[in-house]
Amino acid sequence: MSVVPSPSIGPRPAEQQQERLRGGALGLLDIASSTMANIGPAMSFYFSFAFLTTASGIASPVTITAAGVAVALLGNTLAQFSRAHPSAGSFITFVGRTFGGVSAVTTALLVTIGYIIGISAVIAVSGGFLATTLHYYLGWSLPWIVWTVLLTAISAVLIARGIVVSTKVAGFFFAVEMLMLLVVSVAAIAKHSGHLSATPFLPSHLKNGMSGLAESFPLAIFLFIGWENSAALAEETDNPRRNVGRAVFSSVGIMAVSYVLFSYATLTGFGYNVDKVRASDVPFVEVAHSTLGALAFFAYVAGLTSTLGSLISGTNSQTRLLFNAGRERLLPAFLGYVHPIRRTPTNAIITFITAALLIIGGWGLGHILGGHGSMDATVFFAQASTMGTILILIVYLAANIALPFYYRRYRPTEFRVVKHMVLPMLGALAIVIPLYYLLKPGQPAPYSWFPYLSLGLLAVSVVYALVLTRRDPALGERVGAVVADGYEE
Repeated sequence: MSVVPSPSIGPRPAEQQQERLRGGALGLLDIASSTMANIGPAMSFYFSFAFLTTASGIASPVTITAAGVAVALLGNTLAQFSRAHPSAGSFITFVGRTFGGVSAVTTALLVTIGYIIGISAVIAVSGGFLATTLHYYLGWSLPWIVWTVLLTAISAVLIARGIVVSTKVAGFFFAVEMLMLLVVSVAAIAKHSGHLSATPFLPSHLKNGMSGLAESFPLAIFLFIGWENSAALAEETDNPRRNVGRAVFSSVGIMAVSYVLFSYATLTGFGYNVDKVRASDVPFVEVAHSTLGALAFFAYVAGLTSTLGSLISGTNSQTRLLFNAGRERLLPAFLGYVHPIRRTPTNAIITFITAALLIIGGWGLGHILGGHGSMDATVFFAQASTMGTILILIVYLAANIALPFYYRRYRPTEFRVVKHMVLPMLGALAIVIPLYYLLKPGQPAPYSWFPYLSLGLLAVSVVYALVLTRRDPALGERVGAVVADGYEE
């Protein structure tokens, strides 16, 4: 059965009654660059690599490579779902279409909460990194929250103006970010070309062997969070059945190769001394300083453009899930509003960003009232991104489990054992490993609270879903009612 919609097949009646986003506004390059901007390689690498090296040792590029393969397995699941039923609802639609209304509402709540917590980390660190940069170069000492609010307001206005302009801006920020990262990396490797070593690429040099790989695996997976960005942009993408999958695989591949380069350049810059890497707050920036003092400016520019690009592209993508859930009445209906001219989900955008800012405010207030703990933006980034990642990984796991059931039920003639069963099961296994290490007992507070908070949110989501579907028996039929390209085969 062809995946390209036939001109003779039209939109279903349910779709004609729904508000639509601006169809066909984005091309493959747009959604691929948006996906990589959402990943935010500078931001993710800067604040994770020291911890990754602590866990995996000198062979951290091996862990990054393994994580890239694991994310590619997840990408297969997303690509196969998007090929069959492209939707702005992304994971919500895919899981809900497979397992019914209760799973759809539960997924909608979990993924929305997870993404809001995750974007709050990005919002905070955008202001924090700008404050750090301005203090270093100009001596300014304004609190980071001031810059956070300012950058968020500017980003919100840009996002509300339309998907095309905001995606182009995020793509531009990503291009600048990558250029800066590549310049610093190549310069660092060139400076130390006389004593380069292949040690970082040898699995035998992983700290504690396979247990070290497993322990550092969640940190490496975190580097790729945002890889799913393009799926939620399906309704605004030209030929989403083809382009979403291409954007996912190209983005994961480019990011994997880039992270290996950045990690090798960083390790080389530190003379392959893992203890020195661990002791550095932001190893890559320190390498830029030591390689050529002027290159540090490039590293700071990369960090700034990375946080802003991730904020814009992440909000663009993730608010589409919130919007679609409102449109299908899985969440409050006001979230399903579309601006009549710009065709942007205005209410979902405002709700999403406001909720993220409230989380930051609540965290800060808790620290003030408690009288303890650091108010540093990077501390919040680490805590919020960890909590958000746990919820998002649960949704990834559900989607991988759902894929074989979906194809057996809805597209049995297209079902392939390797593509629709073996690969998603391997993807599910790849998710279980980081989930275990994020949820295992014995972690310091507040990380020790996150497993219980995650379990509580899951329980509340299921209960809410049961109540809602009982009140609205037709809810399950509305899941995936709006197909991104307007056609269902």
